Amino acid sequence: MDKRKLVQALFAFTTNAHVQGFFHGTIYRGKLKSACVPGLNCYSCPGALGSCPIGAMQAVEGSTTYGFSMYVTGFLVFVGLLAGRFVCGWLCPFGLIQELLHKLPTRKIKVPKKANDILKWVKYLILLIFVIFLPILTADKFGISTPWFCKYICPAGTLEGGIPLLLANRPLRQAIGFLFSWKLLILMLVILASILIFRPFCHYLCPLGAFYGMFNPVSIRRYQIDRSKCTNCGLCRTHCKMDIDVCKNPNSSECIRCGECVKSCPTGALTGMTTRRKPQKAPCNDKIAD
Repeated sequence: MDKRKLVQALFAFTTNAHVQGFFHGTIYRGKLKSACVPGLNCYSCPGALGSCPIGAMQAVEGSTTYGFSMYVTGFLVFVGLLAGRFVCGWLCPFGLIQELLHKLPTRKIKVPKKANDILKWVKYLILLIFVIFLPILTADKFGISTPWFCKYICPAGTLEGGIPLLLANRPLRQAIGFLFSWKLLILMLVILASILIFRPFCHYLCPLGAFYGMFNPVSIRRYQIDRSKCTNCGLCRTHCKMDIDVCKNPNSSECIRCGECVKSCPTGALTGMTTRRKPQKAPCNDKIAD
């Protein structure tokens, strides 16, 4: 197991360490649950010790006292400025699940560039519509609104929360209706897509990735290219599983900071900088060298 997979696994276990919840079909409701974890991790997962920031944001956006939660928004901005989508590549449990599914020995699909360039904007629409606007606009007089993304879309919630709770609670199984069937269908489609395509949920649907991605160009943790060392070999682009032209845009909003491009660079021109320095002006050539 490589270093990144080990960090992903350890973080997933640490943030979901309420193991007895899986056996008893209960949700941890202690003091730790009032704090957010950085990645997408369902509040209703029996093992979850913290709250998902997307779920937490929806829960308080419609408050009659505050238009939005200063804590949740501040937390997301802080994490974004610190690391950008590093969270997606190293700390998100659902990202790890997608990667493990993609390792299954089947033929893989590469999404055409034109389709990819259009579909990648869907996650921003989900962020705006289902995470921000609908919870605010549909709040009742008590500030309570429907967590639209969690309720109608999120496959992580179905996998981490819905299914384990149903397996451990017979009364819940008797209450299954259309909504759960709909969420289960979304989950099955995401699982199938994850086997064929690298991290499709992160690519096209995840609102948390969309939020963090906006900070990639300005985050403290960002990539830097030493143009004097770059030979335009194109290996960074070839090794990027998120289909990013790393040489042209090393801090793309689609980058999950997995580090594969850095490891593939034969001259050490590409580095994961934690301090900012003035970039050199010479651009990479569009043509990949032979």
